[in-house]
This record gives sequence, C-alpha cells and structure tokens, in this order.
Amino acid sequence: MRRLTRLRITNAERFGRVGLVVGGDSAEREVSLRGGRDVRLAMERMGIDVQVFDGALSLFDAIRRGEIDRVFNLIHGPGGEDGSLQGALQLMNVPVTGSDLASSALSMDKVRSKWVWECNGIATPPFEAFGPGDEDYSRAADKFGLPLFVKPTGLGSSIGISRVAQPDDLGSAVELAMTYGDTVIIEPEIGGKEYFAGVIGRDMLPLIRVETPNEFYDYEAKYESDETRYFCPCGLDSTRETELQNLSLKAFDLLGASGWGRVDFLLDEADKPWFLEVNTTPGMTDHSLVPQAAAEVGVGFDELVWRILESSL
Repeated sequence: MRRLTRLRITNAERFGRVGLVVGGDSAEREVSLRGGRDVRLAMERMGIDVQVFDGALSLFDAIRRGEIDRVFNLIHGPGGEDGSLQGALQLMNVPVTGSDLASSALSMDKVRSKWVWECNGIATPPFEAFGPGDEDYSRAADKFGLPLFVKPTGLGSSIGISRVAQPDDLGSAVELAMTYGDTVIIEPEIGGKEYFAGVIGRDMLPLIRVETPNEFYDYEAKYESDETRYFCPCGLDSTRETELQNLSLKAFDLLGASGWGRVDFLLDEADKPWFLEVNTTPGMTDHSLVPQAAAEVGVGFDELVWRILESSL
C-alpha cells in the first residue's frame, strides 16, 4: 500500500488557536456545515484548540480580537473558495489551509481555468461561454450537438448543472445556471467514466471512479443517494493510474493550486482524459471523495484533517 509523506508536525500546540470557518452564504452552505461538524470533532479528538465560525465576518472579528492564529477553511463556493477569504486573511497576516487568493479565484472560474489548460496541453471539454446579454444559446447546440451540459462558471457540488438532451430544454437549463452567476458555459457531453484525484500536499491519493444511476454525478448522487457506487481501487492498472495521477497533479499545478484539493476528469471510451475542474476546498462529508481515497492508503479522517491543517504552515 502506497504511503504518504511523513507528517511534519507531531504536537497539536504548534497549530495554535485554529479558526474553522464553515457555512457562508453560497448554495453549498449545507455541504460545508455537514463537513464542518466532522472536522471539528476530529480536531477536538486530536487536542487541537479550535473555534468554529459560521461565515467569514465572525471569523474576522475573532482575528481582530487576537483569538485566532490560523484558519481551516471549509467554506465551499463563493465567499470561501473564490479567493476573497484568502485575500482578506493575507491582509490580516493569518495563514489559511489550501490555495492562495490567485489560484483559488482561477480554479473557481471554469472559463479561465479551461483556457489555462487548453494553452498548456491539458484536454478539457470544448465550450461556449454566455454572459449577460448573450442569449444565442443555440450556437452551442449547433456547434456541439446534443446532449449538452450547462454549468454555472463559479460553483461546485454540481449545483445548477443540467444535462440537456432536447433543444427545447436549453433555455430553462441556462436560466437555472444563471441563478448562480452572470456567466454560464455550455459544453458537449463526453461519454466515459468519471474519476477523481485527491491531492494532499504533493502526494496524490488513489483515484476514485464513481458510478451513479442518475443522468450524471449530480448533487443528489454526491450527497444524498445510497445508490452511488465508489470504486477505490478504481480498476485501472497501476501504470495507467500513475500516469493519470501525474497528469492530474500537472492540471492542479497549472492553476497554481496548493495545499490540498481534488481534480475531476473523465476518461472517454478511447482512454483519453478530459479534465473538468479543480476543487480547492473539497467536501469533507461522509459521502466525500478525498476522505475515501485517503482511507485507501491508511489515512483515517483525523489524520487527513491534521494533514490539511499542515498546509497552512
């Protein structure tokens, strides 16, 4: 069994007083709160001095009072994963887990992250982007055919994503996506299997392959369904898995991401990988992928939380 790099810190006091920030106002709030409960309990079991804050404003107040030495960020989506929290903490000189301002913002922006990948030889599904005033959605259908996927450009957990198989459904799918932001992308469906590569520091976790009876790996399949199937080991031979882990790390690095995260990609029927996105603050619920992959290499949930916290040092 492949082991991860040795822990750098062995004494919980080295972390000082930790602010665990969860919740926030984004559509991914409930996912964050669920994961935050488990992360708080893990820290308490390990003797880490932790306070929990629902949203960034209460955290900032505690920092100004001198109560917090570092931050474990578990806010998903806008306000936590888009660089705004990271930038504020940088100005306050308080270290935080995970990626910095620039890489968080870039990774959260599906349009610009895909441009970076395209310019550096990382295959990603082709797309058309639509902003305010641009309602020529049919050009995506004309260009790519059906089915299509319509996605908000700055949200995770598959919230606001629709699979469109009929032309008449395209407008309503765009309308749904635009409730979560001013810009959406439309891209063709690429048949194949979906894989997820967890990153902890510079270590790559085993790949996870996911199968769902739903049309795609949507919010319900991710967080609520007991019918979603997770395969870890993923079923690939070790050589191919290592190749894809290395390519995933390259995709991660190209966006400047660091600390920890997850890289999502499809493997089509010709065995070609198509990279979808980098999540700089992945879920930490009982259905989440990074904890599952870590367990496959003998890293339990508590140790995983410890390793993520180390990324703030």
